[in-house]
Amino acid sequence: MTNRRNFLKGVASGIIFCSCGLLDAAHAQQPAARARRPVTVKGKRVKTIDVHAHCMFHEANDLMGEEAARLVAPVRNAPEAFITVAERLKAMDDMAIDMEVLSINPFWYRKERDLAAQIVKINNEKLAELCAAQPERFAAFASLALQHPDLAVEQLEHAVKKLGLRGAAIGGSVLGESFHEARFHPVWAKAEELGAVLFVHPQSTPELANRFKGNGWLSNTIGNPLETTIALQHLIFEGTLDKFPRLKVLAAHGGGYLPSYAPRSDHACFVSPAGCNPDIKLKKKPTEYLNQMHFDALVFTAEALRHLVAQVGASQVVLGSDHPYIWEQHPVDHVLGASTLSDPQKVAILGGNAAKLFGFKAV
Repeated sequence: MTNRRNFLKGVASGIIFCSCGLLDAAHAQQPAARARRPVTVKGKRVKTIDVHAHCMFHEANDLMGEEAARLVAPVRNAPEAFITVAERLKAMDDMAIDMEVLSINPFWYRKERDLAAQIVKINNEKLAELCAAQPERFAAFASLALQHPDLAVEQLEHAVKKLGLRGAAIGGSVLGESFHEARFHPVWAKAEELGAVLFVHPQSTPELANRFKGNGWLSNTIGNPLETTIALQHLIFEGTLDKFPRLKVLAAHGGGYLPSYAPRSDHACFVSPAGCNPDIKLKKKPTEYLNQMHFDALVFTAEALRHLVAQVGASQVVLGSDHPYIWEQHPVDHVLGASTLSDPQKVAILGGNAAKLFGFKAV
C-alpha cells in the first residue's frame, strides 16, 4: 500500500521519476555505498554533481498514445518504480549526490510538429518547476523538438532565458540525420550564443536494429555507445566544432567508443585521402577536439576511467550515473576509489568540472 500511495502522490504532483523494475534485486547484489553526503576529499567539502540522471512525466508520455507503454516497458506493472521527489532525494543522499542535472531522452523525434511541441512544453515547464522548488538539488536539460530545427531554436532560447534550464538533452542523431547537417546549424548557433550545454544521449543505432537482435540487449550495450561515437566523429570531421568553437558538448556513457580508439582518427585522412573531403580543413588534429568536449564518467571500471582521463584530460570528465536506471549505483565511490586519480582530479570529476561547465556554485 505504501508503494501505491507514493505512486499516486507522484501522479498528483505531476512529477515522477522513472526507475527500473529490477532495482530491489540489483540493490541486494550491490555492496552498500561507502560515501555519504557531504563528501570530502582530504578534508575539503566537495559538491557532487551527477550530470546524467533521468526523469519522465506522465502528462508527456500520455500524449504518445499506445507508444507510451514502450517508453516505460522496463517498469510497466510496477507502480513502485515511479518515485516521489522525497524518494528521489533520499536516493541521491544514499548515493552521496548533492545535485542531479535531469534529462529526458527524446522519444518524440518521430512526432509531427504540433504534438512534439506539446510534449516539449510539458517537459520543460515541469522540469523548471521542479528545479525552482529544489534549486540546490536539481538542475535540468531542456527537451527540444530537434526534428524541427526552427522550433528547437525557439524552445532552447525560451528554456534557457525564461525557464532557467541549463542546456538541452539531444539524441545521437535525428531520424537518421547527423548533427553536422546544415539544417541543424541554427540550433548549434543558438546554443553557442546562450552558453547552453548540449547533452548527447543516444537512443541506440536504429539502422542496425536487425544486427542487434538476440541476447544481451545489444541495441543498448553496443548501439548506444556506437551512436554517440558516430555523432561525435561527425561533429569533428565535418568541421562543425570549428564552425561553433564555443559549443559546449557533453557526451553520455564516457563518449561511447571514441576515447578508446581516438588516435586512429588522426591517421584516417593521411592514410586514405579518398575517404576525406579535401574542402574540409580541420583546424587541429581530430583527437584535439576531444579536449573541448566533456564526457561523463559512466565507464564502470577504474581502468576505463583511467583511460578516459588519459585520453581527454581530467578537466573534461564529469560525474554520471544514469540514475534511476541501475547502471552505476555508486558513482562517487567509483571516482573516490580510482587510485590513478590525484585528489584534485577527484574533486574536479566529482563536481568541480560540472560546476564550471554549468555555472553552479562549487560548494
